[in-house]
Amino acid sequence: MESLKAYWVEKLRQDDSVISVIAIDNPSLFSAVTDGFDLLLLVVSLDSERSHHQFHYIKDDRRIQERWISPAALNDLILHGEHRSVIYWILKGEILLDREMYLESLRHKVLEFPADLREHKLLIEFSKFLRSYLQSKEYILEDHTLDGYNNILEALHHWANIVIIESGHHPEVTVWRQIKNINPGVYKLYEELTLSMETVKQRVQLVLLASEFSVMSKMERCCKPLIDLLGSREEAWSLQELQLDPQLSDIKSELPLLLNRLVKKSLAQELVYTMDEELSLLELRYTVVKK
Repeated sequence: MESLKAYWVEKLRQDDSVISVIAIDNPSLFSAVTDGFDLLLLVVSLDSERSHHQFHYIKDDRRIQERWISPAALNDLILHGEHRSVIYWILKGEILLDREMYLESLRHKVLEFPADLREHKLLIEFSKFLRSYLQSKEYILEDHTLDGYNNILEALHHWANIVIIESGHHPEVTVWRQIKNINPGVYKLYEELTLSMETVKQRVQLVLLASEFSVMSKMERCCKPLIDLLGSREEAWSLQELQLDPQLSDIKSELPLLLNRLVKKSLAQELVYTMDEELSLLELRYTVVKK
């Protein structure tokens, strides 16, 4: 395997667009961390045309996957957590090439998990939790029990992510094993939902009730970046202005729902705005609650 890595490093070193290369060995026979390949090579490159390319090779009877990615796309993966393996790659992978210490710096940033990154990830996870939680609530009211179960399981997963982030850690691939050590109460809810002898509807209602008391109380904490932005100027914000703000670009599709809930929880307020003298069209704008 070492000779394979050396071969690939020498090959990629000749490409000036390549910033860094990290190698991830397959940790087990059926591991999805490397998509089942013997070796995953993550190539960070400034070449936008190749930044999403993937190549599959076989050399010396080893199957190799080569993934190209841009620094911006890699940061997005870290921020959103949608590809959980990326944290494993950065923390556990072997850095083979690292111009200007790019990957080493990124690894330190991931390990330190600075407050601004934590707050941003909390906002993203809470917006996903809220959508799944309310959807489950609606399904249960309409007796679509299995759909309600599917959505509350997803909401519970985001709840676990919120708790893990609050503890100063990145959610890992094995979230439930991770949450068992950090917050046994949330893990117990997961067991109740998936293993209890109660009816499916009763199990979903239990988690919905727990969510209402536990996670919804975290709204102000999790939505801090949005609340801070609403209070950053005297004028109220239109929805379009908020959706165009780069700080909220990751959750712009969830902003209408988030704003609605913030208003209902008295964490934000709606102001009526119009430039129409006949007052035939009134626009809702948003600001913080004045204390």
